[in-house]
Amino acid sequence: MNKITAMPLADRPREKLQQKGPAALSDVELMAVLLGKGTQEADVMTLAERIVKALAESKEQVDLAALQKIKGVGPTRAMMIAAALEFARRRIRPEGLKVTFPTDVMPLIQHYADRKQEHCICISLNGANEVIAVRVVTVGLVNRTQVHPREVFADPITDRAAAVILAHNHPAGGVEPSKEDVELTQRLRAAGETLGIRVLDHLIFDARNHYSFLANQQ
Repeated sequence: MNKITAMPLADRPREKLQQKGPAALSDVELMAVLLGKGTQEADVMTLAERIVKALAESKEQVDLAALQKIKGVGPTRAMMIAAALEFARRRIRPEGLKVTFPTDVMPLIQHYADRKQEHCICISLNGANEVIAVRVVTVGLVNRTQVHPREVFADPITDRAAAVILAHNHPAGGVEPSKEDVELTQRLRAAGETLGIRVLDHLIFDARNHYSFLANQQ
């Protein structure tokens, strides 16, 4: 019995989407709906998990060859996934969103809350505090990620960003910053000052809550 048939009817991706809308689904559930079915070797939820993980590891860049290395993903499925993601990117874009408070960006990153590894995210802003781009900088282990200032600021420099908002998810839950989170924030703020790019805030979030270094005056 595969995972879908073992689920209560209301929790199955298609039924959940129909009843609650697409925003209620996790990334894996959305991918499962897009795939439609699994293979003899892997049910659709397992296949969806593998694809979402591969996309995260490639920093959301779609590589047809890399997708086809996933068992159960052939050329047709790889092209379907690539086309669907590009279609969405062209119509639902964060660029131009005006940020009044750093936490205004939470809707742009909340879907990373259910990831099993920490994702360090950098949001570039222009001089008017409008979003230029949202990017995953690094994907770490279960409870930590290795972040270097050059990785964080490489793209904002290219963007000619005036400021950035940093964020990362806590896979284990809880949003209180660790000692390492505090030290990382201080290090990145110092690097930003040297580069002339302000670090407006560092957000830590899980599926239910978030922590703002700015709001807590850290």
